[in-house]
Order: sequence, then structure tokens, then C-alpha cells
Amino acid sequence: MTSSDRNGSVALVTGGTGGIGMETARGLACGGASVIVAGLDPERGARAAQDLRSSAGHDRVHAVPADVTRLDGMRRLAAEVAGRYDRLDVLVNNVGVNPPERRVTADGVEQMFAAHVLAPFTLTHLLLPLLQRAPAARVVNLTGGIPGGPIDTGDLQGERRYLGWTFSHYNHTKTMTMAMTCRLAERLRGSCRVTANVVYPGHGHTPMNRVTPIRAFPILYRPVAPLVLKVVAPLFLSDLTRSARSSVYAATSAELDGVSGVYVDDRCRRKPMPASALDPGAQEAVWELCARLAGGLSG
Repeated sequence: MTSSDRNGSVALVTGGTGGIGMETARGLACGGASVIVAGLDPERGARAAQDLRSSAGHDRVHAVPADVTRLDGMRRLAAEVAGRYDRLDVLVNNVGVNPPERRVTADGVEQMFAAHVLAPFTLTHLLLPLLQRAPAARVVNLTGGIPGGPIDTGDLQGERRYLGWTFSHYNHTKTMTMAMTCRLAERLRGSCRVTANVVYPGHGHTPMNRVTPIRAFPILYRPVAPLVLKVVAPLFLSDLTRSARSSVYAATSAELDGVSGVYVDDRCRRKPMPASALDPGAQEAVWELCARLAGGLSG
């Protein structure tokens, strides 16, 4: 490890090889951080890393192929980070998926729950020793969609209800992300100098959104979805640096020094957490399921 690697901050961005994650990584790298971007496709990762190095003007950007919806993928990613760096200052759990029908991973976990809730939980715990070695580490978890609805503690993996007239399991899991982060912040508070916060990136014309089929939307929204995806998004939501600014803010701003358990909106303003995310019963149900699925990790 070079002297600059030791002295500068180190960040890991999941889903960092494209879209909002890549612009988040660009913001961190251009600020001088050493950055690891994790994504599924090795070739896409290599192209992203080269692009980010060019933007940042330094070579401390590396891509690691990893499937963070899989437990073995997260373990390999954590081992790769630990093998490369002796500490981790920032973990941005950015990866997102939105399949049109319920799917399960090879671990038997519903895919959106795996990506949006279990992955941030598991990666934080696997990387906690590195995070604790940083002077003041930050975990940044992304919500999205239209979060804030009720959390159905009897249907956390969308087995009974996945898509309805207005309901979306995507929004459901993004609200669970908030609940899990609240409990994580509470667990970390007082025991170490690691904070955990939630950010909302707003809507962007991302690679994921560009390939989202209409049938992935709740029935009530399907008539207007083509207009949003094909007209509004390309015209008004293509600047993904705007969508990344809340993540970069939460990862770097002095205003959040020592601050944990807060919700930051797409304009970098602190907003109240929804009542569903603050509900102790919902937090406990989400936390216990994550701990069980992650093989007993509890923090």
C-alpha cells in the first residue's frame, strides 16, 4: 500500500460501475479518496475504473467483480477490501434491483430484500473491523422509489404480496432499508466511531430504470410509466451527478461528523424518518431476519 493510500480516505461503493453509484464513486475519487467500485460485470467494472481514474487524476480506483445479493459474493468482496486496505472510511451500499416478478437468489432469499436490506446489513458487519480502524467511518445506505409505507412484518420477502394496484415490494424493501439503518445506528452508537445514515437520491435516468419493464410497476402507475421512462426521465433526469450528491454529502460532509441514524433527502437536507421505519417492532423483525439469513451476524 502506498503512502497516499494510507493517508487518504478509503471508500467502497457497491453498484459503483454505473448509474448513481458510479457518480458517487466519481465524487469521492475526485475528492481524493481511494475508491473500490463493486459490480457484477468485470468488463464494465474495468471500464468504469479507468473512467473514474481519468476524472480523479489519480490511479487509486479499483473495480472488484462481486454479486452482493449472494453471501459468498459479499464474503469475497470483504476479503478483497481487507487484502487491499488496512481500514475503510466509507461504505456506500448503493446497489439496487427491480425485477418485474418475485425472484430468489441461490441462497433462497428474495432478490430485492437481498440487495436492498440484507446486503447493507451483511457488508457492514463483515467490514466492521476495517470500519473501526478508520478515525471516523461512515456507512451510507440508499433508499429510493417511494419509501415510507407500512412494513409488513409477516411478509418481509414479498411471498404474499409483491405488486398490487399501488403497492410495490421495491418501495417496501426501501422502507426496510431505513428501518434496518435506524437499528444499525442504535447498535453502533457508543461502541465505536462508525455512523450509519440513509440517503434518498431522487429519481434518475439510471441503467436500471432504463431497462425496467412496465410490468414491474404497480397496476395504477402503469399507464403513465412509459411517459416517465421514455420522455420525462431522458429529458430531465439524465444528470446523475445530482442523484449522487446526497450520497457524497453523507459520506464526506463535516455537517454529519458524529451524526448517525438520520435521513438525508435528495437536496442534502435532513428529513424525519417515516413512522414505519421508526417502529420498534418493524425494526426488530427486519433485523432478526437479516441476522438469521446472514448466518448469525448481529452486531
